[in-house]
Amino acid sequence: MTSATTDRAPAHDPAERMLRFHQPEKVLRHLGPAPDEAALGALFGLDPAAYRGHLDRFDERNRAAAAALAGAPGAAARLAGLPFRPGEHVVAVGESTTADRLSWFEVLRHLLPEGVRLTNLAVTGSTTTQALANLPLLAFQRPDWVLCMLGANDVQRLDGVPLVAAAETRRTLRALRDLTVRRTGARWVWLTPTGVDPGRVAEYAHFRRAGLDWATADLDAVAELLLAEPEVTVDTRAAAHGHWEEDGVHLTPAGQQRVAAAVLDAFGPGSARS
Repeated sequence: MTSATTDRAPAHDPAERMLRFHQPEKVLRHLGPAPDEAALGALFGLDPAAYRGHLDRFDERNRAAAAALAGAPGAAARLAGLPFRPGEHVVAVGESTTADRLSWFEVLRHLLPEGVRLTNLAVTGSTTTQALANLPLLAFQRPDWVLCMLGANDVQRLDGVPLVAAAETRRTLRALRDLTVRRTGARWVWLTPTGVDPGRVAEYAHFRRAGLDWATADLDAVAELLLAEPEVTVDTRAAAHGHWEEDGVHLTPAGQQRVAAAVLDAFGPGSARS
């Protein structure tokens, strides 16, 4: 499937960018019921109307991206081939690529059959270890399907040192899958990390100041690990390539749409699954 939607989000709107990638309600669950929109908007310096306006615009863009995918050649067969059925619960686990309010998962929300419930548990900055620590929350959702995109933050380098060792990433990914399936019976789907633009990463001021970097070889190693697992694995690297925001790590909305298309292709006619 081809991409036919928007490019980068406006870089001049800090609130827009922060809202895209950060959902405080996801990391404050231990405090009780989710804060209302007035409280959440205040965290971003927005009144409730402005906060809701941003969320509505994100949703409009996701609907437009979904409509573009649904109108592409061969889309009907791909959509018909999806295994998600009304009454089922599909849960996403991941980091900022999935937590993004313009993410591939939020686009899929408007493509799956009516009656399929979707919950996005992805948290910006999450490592596999942090995701494993949140296993009780994942299991509590009683998912029928889990779509998991993790590992990119494990391999980020702090002054050249990977945040999480490769052997630990392998262990935690498999433990997260095995324990979730054991507790819930959910069917599991992997998505590989999407890769980065090393040049943009090196030039991005915030990463330079923090001593952060990513190596393509490290991300490819995580991808190859997942592709060797027995479950369906969506290789997102080719779809996302060249569609990065200015930081070289996060995807543009067009890149996210292409990843959503890759998910559809993974289940469509001619796929390994079909």
